[in-house]
Amino acid sequence: MSTRGRTIAGDAVVDAIVDYVLAPPAFSDQAWETARLDLLDSLGCALLALDYPACRRVLGPVVAGAEPADGVPVPGTAWRLDPVTAAFNFGAMVRWLDYNDTWLAAEWGHPSDNLGGLLMLAAWIARRRRAAGEAPLTVRDVLSAQIRAHEIQGVLALDNSFNARGLDHVLLVRLATAAVSAALLGCDRERVRAAVSNAWLDGGALRTYRHAPNTGSRKSWAAGDAAARGVWLALLAERGEPGYATPLGAPKWGFQDVLFGGDEITLTRPLADYVMEHVLFKISFPAEFHAQTAVEAAIELHGELDGGADVIERVEIETQYAGVRIIDKTGPLHNPADRDHCIQYMTAIGLLFGALTAEDYEDERAADPRIDALRERMQVRENPTFTDAYHDPERRAIPNAVQVFFADGRAPRRIQVDYPLGHPRRREEGIPLLLEKFRRSVGGRLSAAGERAAGSWAERPETLDEVAADAFCDQLARP
Repeated sequence: MSTRGRTIAGDAVVDAIVDYVLAPPAFSDQAWETARLDLLDSLGCALLALDYPACRRVLGPVVAGAEPADGVPVPGTAWRLDPVTAAFNFGAMVRWLDYNDTWLAAEWGHPSDNLGGLLMLAAWIARRRRAAGEAPLTVRDVLSAQIRAHEIQGVLALDNSFNARGLDHVLLVRLATAAVSAALLGCDRERVRAAVSNAWLDGGALRTYRHAPNTGSRKSWAAGDAAARGVWLALLAERGEPGYATPLGAPKWGFQDVLFGGDEITLTRPLADYVMEHVLFKISFPAEFHAQTAVEAAIELHGELDGGADVIERVEIETQYAGVRIIDKTGPLHNPADRDHCIQYMTAIGLLFGALTAEDYEDERAADPRIDALRERMQVRENPTFTDAYHDPERRAIPNAVQVFFADGRAPRRIQVDYPLGHPRRREEGIPLLLEKFRRSVGGRLSAAGERAAGSWAERPETLDEVAADAFCDQLARP
């Protein structure tokens, strides 16, 4: 299937997605290599999240004690769960700290959110195949699924802005997970299409929980919820639940008329491996990606503060339009979900402490009066050239500039960073640090055998490919 040279729109998008997941093109070596890194990074993010009580509170079986004997091991935990509940658990863990991969376009999102569903389902299928005397799925199969899910979510995000309609980007997680999960289950074309059409008919969650005054922890488990729903829809399709002919284009009742203002959903480039090749990693700190380069600039300026904020008269932050729209926040910040989506808060932490970690969003750090005092001296504005660079498909930059004006009369200092450390243009620089991030995340959070296995994967990621998907999850489980 190729869409090169033309735009596919409306319900033809459904058929294009189905064709792609059932018969994808050969993926590049770069896509496979990046997918391995993405899997390890997502796993590390998930394990780190287990340190936080708010995350652990939403995990486990829906009903205490409801764990099937042949359940899927949720990495880093002792739970064995059905694949749908496991998808919610692992998906919430991957996304909780806002530290996993990112994709920026007309719509924003985190394509590795799909791993919550894909890895858990693949492990369950592998176990089912073993019981039937068949060869299990391997991690290579998971990586192939991951590349396809990244592509579906990311290419749809290029020109379709769901946030502009008040809809949350996790609807793309549900869609991509449903499509690829149905393929993993061995569904034929009709049943894959059933899963995809039902995913569109679910509509979309509102973005309410991402914006003041309603910002809350739902934004940390929404992706797990979407991944679990995608797996469930695929399992229904496998049983023979039918699909629908025009979920997008049906007059009056279809997704486009009801939720997209009558505009058509489009695919404007061929589905291949573009998204995996160009995905962004969060390497240095867990910060909403539109602020990553602002924090890099702030950390560079930290050494000039002479240990205090009083030397600063004001701070000017130049960002892209998306940065202004999403993370320009003034006034009180009520919880970690508020703080990790405030460019002023993240920049203040970088300026004051020369680093940014997940702990910096917690109440104890936020109680430091210097942070809000510095936020009050900040001005945020869009720089149109930054917005142009952000939308340029050849650059895909995420520029920010931070300028500090000193109270003692020193000349202002302006630092501009165009590409964050996790950008493809800085991949060579970033890969060793990404693997080190994974090693730190694993330390003390797995069994001794699990840590040894994880260490070997970090040394030679290519050895992941032949590991059976269920054995992979077994090695990551806590006794």
